[in-house]
Amino acid sequence: MGLLKVGTPLHWKDSLEHCNYVRHHGVLQFIATFRRLRHLENDRLFYGDEIEYSLLKVEKSGKRVFLSLRGPEAMESLRGSEQDIHAFRGCTWHQEYGSWMLEGTPSLPYGGYTMSLASVEQNMRLRRGRLLSALKQDEIAPTLVTFPLMGVSDFVRPAAPPGGEASQSDFVPDACINPHPRFGTLTGNIRRRRGSKVDIRVPLFKDEKTPEFATEEKPMVHMDCMAFGMGCCCLQVTFQASDIDESRFLYDQLAVLAPIMMALTAATPIVKGRLAATDVRWSLISQSVDDRTPAERGEAPGTPDPRLAGNGVRRQSKSRYDSISTYIHPGSKGYSDIPCEIDEEMESLLLKEGIDETMSRHIAHLFTRDPLVIFEGHVELDDDSTTDHFESIQSTNWQTVRWKPPPMKAHACSPHVGWRTEFRSMEVQLTDFENAAFTAFIVIVTRAILVFNLSLLQPLSKVDENMERAHGTDAAQKAKFWFRKHILPEEADDLIQDICPGQTPVTPEQKSCQFEEMTMSEIMSGKSCYFPGLLPLCYAYLEHIGCDEVSFRRLDTYLKFIKERAEGTLMTPAAWMRNFVRTHPDYKKDSVVSESIAFDLVHACNDIGLGKRDCPEILGEVFIDPITPEGQYETPLYGERMGPEERRGLLNKIIRRAADCDGSFSAPSSAGLRRQSSGEIEKKMSMKSERGPDAPVVMEVITEGYPR
Repeated sequence: MGLLKVGTPLHWKDSLEHCNYVRHHGVLQFIATFRRLRHLENDRLFYGDEIEYSLLKVEKSGKRVFLSLRGPEAMESLRGSEQDIHAFRGCTWHQEYGSWMLEGTPSLPYGGYTMSLASVEQNMRLRRGRLLSALKQDEIAPTLVTFPLMGVSDFVRPAAPPGGEASQSDFVPDACINPHPRFGTLTGNIRRRRGSKVDIRVPLFKDEKTPEFATEEKPMVHMDCMAFGMGCCCLQVTFQASDIDESRFLYDQLAVLAPIMMALTAATPIVKGRLAATDVRWSLISQSVDDRTPAERGEAPGTPDPRLAGNGVRRQSKSRYDSISTYIHPGSKGYSDIPCEIDEEMESLLLKEGIDETMSRHIAHLFTRDPLVIFEGHVELDDDSTTDHFESIQSTNWQTVRWKPPPMKAHACSPHVGWRTEFRSMEVQLTDFENAAFTAFIVIVTRAILVFNLSLLQPLSKVDENMERAHGTDAAQKAKFWFRKHILPEEADDLIQDICPGQTPVTPEQKSCQFEEMTMSEIMSGKSCYFPGLLPLCYAYLEHIGCDEVSFRRLDTYLKFIKERAEGTLMTPAAWMRNFVRTHPDYKKDSVVSESIAFDLVHACNDIGLGKRDCPEILGEVFIDPITPEGQYETPLYGERMGPEERRGLLNKIIRRAADCDGSFSAPSSAGLRRQSSGEIEKKMSMKSERGPDAPVVMEVITEGYPR
């Protein structure tokens, strides 16, 4: 998460004198990077995903569940195991904001081949399995966006009282914050710059006996610190583009898809022990890191402070965690129709140094924010050899998409990294199948956009309206979203006329400004003759490139799953969780998620992710092959000869472990190995038979044609 450095971060009052310096030199560092690397071209497609996990401690005797604040400890254990095996394909583990959180990524990015799309799920399963091996007996690690009881009573282990110097929260202890000094400083400095604790308000869900609705028209769930938001887990995907122009083009196209995919992956119906009247995390996080002063929020006049960006009084229409405020490709300029505050001095500098107008506006917008973490002794830097000040601002502008210039090489042998675009809006799903499906879909959509020369662009005012609609309960089925009517290139016009002669011809000018409200199913599957739908375009792309049969079989499963979710045949995780709570025998119809309900919910979610519990409401006929901690690390094929005594002992063990009916040298008796023998295969086929002849066994498809 962001820029992690070793050192002592400055307190906010000590940072103030350096804020303008860091901002100015951050822009100079960007200019140096732009000049040095803008001519990079013909980079191959590489992409990677990021999944965040929550460590939970369970007490079965009392049916209680807590956050387990062992994230850093588990991360070090996992990192050590990865280093010991030196595997070509493995996992990389990163720190996250919460001390109960971990982020897992593939150790190497995926290559631009269809086979890589099918290997995404394998790596996600590998991460989940390896994480299991680092857990204690009383711990679980489901892929949940939020912990249901975050901020409710005594909810952490080791136990800790609420509050602390960083957050001063009435509900959450500072022990929840990752011990790396950046995170506590980030929390405290947001509060100090703002002039008060963050004020998070999420609408409360109205049920039959929700007491607050008797006295309030629109009751809210109130939260007061960064951990409520930055403790949310998500799924993110980053792409390396061919060149800088393609990275900017994809940034704009993906910004349009951000609210659509957020609604389709909705998984956040519970906050602070209450059912919310929203299904996604975005507004919650946005409020949790809102460092704007009252004057910047437009709530009260302020006294100018020249040490702050905009003197601390320039109106800021959005939090620094929000949807984008401007497109960045020159061809998209006309669609940026919402307020986009800029630092005029920075924009003037960028233009003077030869940066084009659209990019200058983007960078000048990012740099209306102050740096939140400055490290002691790390202020005056060489702008030609580091990008630390640029990244300090860039990494704390958390938007639905992020444009990422190539990083500085740590040394001469560092791998080449090009211009990238990060897609950030999706919610983490309960299973690796779902997470892999949405990752593969986004990758294929970007390829289809490029190959077919599609345009999804629409005014940012409509994108923001879609963001608001995406927050609603069951928005994927109940809401309509603004979308561009004509996304195909001009050469498709005559084809459309041939197929649909009744379709009124439109000029290029008309096509660029025609938008309509569509259901999620229409966006995904198509509407009338003029809008083919994103899924048919994905299939057309796979046909165009001649996708191999084995990969297509898996990708077809992903795309069909997404189609069914968009149609409402399958539930979003948010809808399923809300239904789980409302049908639980302990639920009082008062919008309260009690300890016993939370206990059963997180266990159910964990079991679904591990393949221990079927969930046809979310997955349909997809069967998740069970994940266990055994066998998650490669076993070396040692060739060293054994000593005589050791060899004799092993041979004696092999001979004696067989049952009489088996005979000498029978199959291994180890439970972990026996599971991989023919008996286990027969068991799987029996399970498949019980579910019906057409029920798929997922790992049969995953492993066919690929090494485990």
